Amino acid sequence: METVLLVFAAIILSYGLLSRRLELSSMTPQMVFVAMGMFLGAEALGLIDLRVENELFLLVGETALVLTLFSDAVRINISSLGENESLPARLLAIGMPLTIAAGTALAALMFGDLTFFEAAILGTVLSPTDAGLGQTLVNNPRVPTRIRQALNVESGLNDGIATPILFMFLALAEAEESTGGAGFWVSYALKELGFGVLVGLAVGLAGGWLTGHAMHRQLMTRTFQWLTFPAIAIMAWLLALLVGGNGFIAAFAAGLATAWITRGLIKERLKENVVAFSETGGQLLDFIVFFIFGAIVINELGVLDWKTVLYAGLSLTVIRMLPVALSLTGSRLHRGTVLFMGWFGPRGLASIVLGTIVLRESPALAGLGRIQDVVMTTVVLSVFAHGISTTPFIKLYLSRIAGLDAKAPERKKVKQHPTRKAVDDNLISADSSLWP
Repeated sequence: METVLLVFAAIILSYGLLSRRLELSSMTPQMVFVAMGMFLGAEALGLIDLRVENELFLLVGETALVLTLFSDAVRINISSLGENESLPARLLAIGMPLTIAAGTALAALMFGDLTFFEAAILGTVLSPTDAGLGQTLVNNPRVPTRIRQALNVESGLNDGIATPILFMFLALAEAEESTGGAGFWVSYALKELGFGVLVGLAVGLAGGWLTGHAMHRQLMTRTFQWLTFPAIAIMAWLLALLVGGNGFIAAFAAGLATAWITRGLIKERLKENVVAFSETGGQLLDFIVFFIFGAIVINELGVLDWKTVLYAGLSLTVIRMLPVALSLTGSRLHRGTVLFMGWFGPRGLASIVLGTIVLRESPALAGLGRIQDVVMTTVVLSVFAHGISTTPFIKLYLSRIAGLDAKAPERKKVKQHPTRKAVDDNLISADSSLWP
């Protein structure tokens, strides 16, 4: 284990030294960590021998997802769904359900060893996108703001939306194989959803109000200003679990409540940097997850059959791109823009964690092995395919829309919302206008 920690720290240091330059290339940190995890796995060098059931892997993954969900919720202004000619709303309200439906239908047709609800579980686990794998895109000022904003809002909300849907399908799948009856499992899923929302809102409102007033009255040191938001997220997550609610939904709801209650109490620049600190901690855990995931993948995936590989490829293309195209019908966007938005739906942290939760919550599912293989294959393929393609595809896309005039839908000015990024440089200089 000491060797593993040493290698992980060395990767962090090595990538960090060149991170600004590497951001302009096609080499993402997720690619590096997955590749190194695979290289050190039991089937390669044999330094790491982990299985997907590992509790530490699940705990780190869940914590990373909780911090990510909370940070995204704090950043996203719900009114943004009504702006931008409803591009985010189109992707979430039309594109995401169609993606789940398409993934379910294709899985049911391709895999005879899956029941319908098991196919639905697979389609749901692979439906949320991961903006962390596309930071080069969402932070690139040359890509039209409308497009970057729509993809960023979509990735911030879709993992929170996928969670209750997943638990609903898990309940229905278990009802098929148990004597509890569908009604019992549906009510169980609804309880998780309801308690998760209620606990998250309560913790977010209370914690956000206390934090906001403490910051406003200059009662907090910088260190604890940074630490309070992660504490609110983790409290919402764990309290929801204690009362039988869904912790991920609670973390997301807590973020929305915190953002709402702290408006006017905390300077926006200060809030953004406090959230960025929470996100930095989540990103470190994110890297750990991908590192361990690489080691697990090399151990878990044996000889893949052609159906698994084909479905993984279709999940990143047809199953994603066709629903996106349908959801954007009537938006008057350039065809190249529609294709661009359809392709950039990478699968990452949310799919890893949701897939692991399926294993923990429903270990007796007959089709669990197939679901596990497909999810792992899709995430690995996405990490490398989207990482390698980001920079050249952005250049190609910009060349395609270069001739569009100022009145084109892509050029429409919209409010710029914060995206996932590093802590503001103002933190380094300790700007007096930022810190009380």
